[in-house]
Amino acid sequence: MSTKRLDGDAVSQTELRMRDGQATTVADEAITALAEVLRGRLVRPSDVDYDDARAVWNGMVDRHPALIVQCAGVADVVTSVNFAGEHDLLVAVRGGGHNAAGNAVCDGGLVIDLSLMKGVRVDPLARTVRAEGGVTIGELDHESQAFGLAVPMGVVTETGIAGLTLAGGIGWLRRKHGLSCDNLMSADVVTANGELVTASSENNADLLWALQGGGGNFGVVTSFEFRAYPVGPEVFFAFVIHPGTGRDARAALQFYREWSQEASDEISSFAILWHAPEIDEIPAEHHGAPIVVYLAMYAGDAGEGEAALQSLRDYGSPIADLSAVTPYLEVQRFFDADYPAHEMRYYWKSRYLNELSAEAMDALIRLNEASPSHHSTLDVWQLGGALSRVPPQNTAFGDRSAPYLIGIEANWESPEDDAACIEWGREVFRVLEPFSSDREYFNFPGLYEEGDQSVRDTFGENLGRLQSVKRTYDPDNLFRLNHNIPAS
Repeated sequence: MSTKRLDGDAVSQTELRMRDGQATTVADEAITALAEVLRGRLVRPSDVDYDDARAVWNGMVDRHPALIVQCAGVADVVTSVNFAGEHDLLVAVRGGGHNAAGNAVCDGGLVIDLSLMKGVRVDPLARTVRAEGGVTIGELDHESQAFGLAVPMGVVTETGIAGLTLAGGIGWLRRKHGLSCDNLMSADVVTANGELVTASSENNADLLWALQGGGGNFGVVTSFEFRAYPVGPEVFFAFVIHPGTGRDARAALQFYREWSQEASDEISSFAILWHAPEIDEIPAEHHGAPIVVYLAMYAGDAGEGEAALQSLRDYGSPIADLSAVTPYLEVQRFFDADYPAHEMRYYWKSRYLNELSAEAMDALIRLNEASPSHHSTLDVWQLGGALSRVPPQNTAFGDRSAPYLIGIEANWESPEDDAACIEWGREVFRVLEPFSSDREYFNFPGLYEEGDQSVRDTFGENLGRLQSVKRTYDPDNLFRLNHNIPAS
């Protein structure tokens, strides 16, 4: 906070950042008035819980907003958007606060924080779920599984449903039931002019289409309505570990490629290149050594799943096979311990592979061995199935033709390793270019360093339509801290 003299009087003002990056000042009287009309709470740097309020999941992100509005409901969101528009402020929107790039917070601007908005309503007869913008995957799962239902979501339960869905949403149900955005039926959105609108197939259908993969470019989504499907309460989950160097790794990936091409839609799987953690289930002689992990879930009867996944378990001489009938909620939490909030540092990028060729396999094996952090992984996501049968023009997400997605995950602990781990992630991205399309999965965007080019490459023929929707709902680009779509 700074105090300045205007017209000879001492006027207390707060310095903030405008959307173009320039500094501005807002009278504290206006800020106090904002705080007084909220049902939620306004958090400022002088508040004792400011550091907690500004923290996001990625420990590498250390940004200092001038104001954080912790919204209690839609009215607070409308008030915040109008305040930002009136003062031309830089705005970040926080749902679950899990986005790896850290754009849920901003330096010097206003954060519209939905994390207090936790309402979830399940309609077990219609098989739909409505959830507010601050809900996480774990919270959504908790409510929907009480009725034997699940919404296709991601694979780390602390992830917010909002950012995940708006950029696509790839999880354990992807090949059976599609992406999160494919199952978005309607959404309530506060647009840049402070208006609350509903986007559905009947109303503002262009906006619903844009929200299905186009990101947070068009407004603040305060609630989502999803289709849900009978899943669980138990499923069969395959978890098999193989050596990850040389010919062993190549053979394991070759087998996975052939197996995954024949797998049924009920199966969604990964092959993960990693370094073995020091856990009792893995023999000590392999601790810290490169490994290839097969993970697969069968989205159907657990007994059928065990039979369907047996061939994956039968391959080779695994270091360990921890496969079992597992509660669906536990499968959803499987990765959680490896991604602690605020503690570790993350840089994630992505490549869609045109094929898992021998040359691509060799590159992945070599790059995994060269990782400066044993927490880092290269994840081969099996695509295809239901998600691939949605025509590119049907959702903003666009092209779904790639058979595999590579998740490039640089994960590490110490700030001293930032440069080396980020450079490793970028090197993987560069090396995989000859085997890949130009698209990226925007839930794994790095730091958006490719900028406009990545947006053009990823959205392709859908970009013009997205720009038209942007012109309708956010012509002045208030919502810009994302994979930003220009209005023109």
